[in-house]
Amino acid sequence: MSESIVTNIAREKMLKARAGISPLPQIVGMAFGDGARNSAGGVIAPSEDQTELRHELLRKEIDECEAVSRLVYRYTCTLKEEELANTYINELALYDADGDIIAIKSFMDKGKDGDQEMGFKIDDTF
Repeated sequence: MSESIVTNIAREKMLKARAGISPLPQIVGMAFGDGARNSAGGVIAPSEDQTELRHELLRKEIDECEAVSRLVYRYTCTLKEEELANTYINELALYDADGDIIAIKSFMDKGKDGDQEMGFKIDDTF
């Protein structure tokens, strides 16, 4: 089972942008981690108060952002063969140009082999 949240930092930035106080920074990358598994092997749900992944392994710029519909944009990031080779990934985050984590998704372990690329997609839905 996977779980996704929008962080409180992201919500605060959206409110300030709507009020004209500050511009909303662009989403620029994904962070990958392996800290969302509990001792029983289950998935630890992300918290809106999180400012980082539980155990971040890598940050990487997104490959593509596409409009799926009027209210959904999809961010895609591909790990190359050598990136995070022979590890398990169970948490992802979108981060903005300020470096702040704005959305987090946790899920069951996904094994990343060293001889293949692996793609990840996160939908930003309003």
